[in-house]
Amino acid sequence: MTGDLGDFLRSRRARIQPADVGLTAYGRRRVPGLRREEVAQLAGVSVDYYIRLEQNRGPSVSDAVLDAIARVLRLDETEHAYLRTVARPRPRPRTDKSAAQRVRPGLRLLLDTLDRAPAFVFGRRMEVLAWNALGDALNGWSRMTPAERSVPRQVFLDDPSRQCYPEWEAVAAETVAYLRLDAARCPADAELCALVGELSVRSEAFRRLWADHQVKEKTHGVKRIIHPVAGELILPYETMTLPGDPEQILVVYMAEPGSESAERLALLGSWAASPAERGAP
Repeated sequence: MTGDLGDFLRSRRARIQPADVGLTAYGRRRVPGLRREEVAQLAGVSVDYYIRLEQNRGPSVSDAVLDAIARVLRLDETEHAYLRTVARPRPRPRTDKSAAQRVRPGLRLLLDTLDRAPAFVFGRRMEVLAWNALGDALNGWSRMTPAERSVPRQVFLDDPSRQCYPEWEAVAAETVAYLRLDAARCPADAELCALVGELSVRSEAFRRLWADHQVKEKTHGVKRIIHPVAGELILPYETMTLPGDPEQILVVYMAEPGSESAERLALLGSWAASPAERGAP
């Protein structure tokens, strides 16, 4: 996705004020944050070099220069890694749609053994590839088409998701921040480009968040979910990158033992195990 490097650098210097880095602000500023000349000065590179870098038309940039820019722009660890990725992209070979990601049998068995915790696996573009029974009861993946089994589509294009997630804005921002990382790792992914285009056209919230250039790994956290059967659930979650396939992520939700959410999750498990209950209105 062309322009990511320049857009990212501009968005990051816009959030740094001159006083934050020991500079005195002179004159009226047309845009917020640091000027390109100031970033270049603080990073120890020429203004022309930095401008060409921001315009993505410079030579291959060294780790030392990227580290200096990351220091000036106060990038965190994830943002720093993202900067290196978009500054020196290494496109992976294109794959056709028939080369779908597969979940190995051992992983499916692992999902099924997690019978008290909703769990699922997503792959490239945050497409859901597999889930266990409780994960299905929580999210309804089995009732969706393959195209609908997409975390970004569910968050931004499925209206009920706003009622499902009381902290919808936080969930949406987290989703886009992770999708940004995925785009940097595989810039030649035509399906990802199409997904970003579709979401940009259909969702103003996605357009706003995508333009903000936030990047964040999906590691752990807590989700509040309003489920039509179980009610409100407060579920800590952990994500794990799978050994042997770093493009697949295992997500496991849990409930604090003895909590109301644990009782409601057990109720949801009983409901999921009963075909008669699932068929009831």
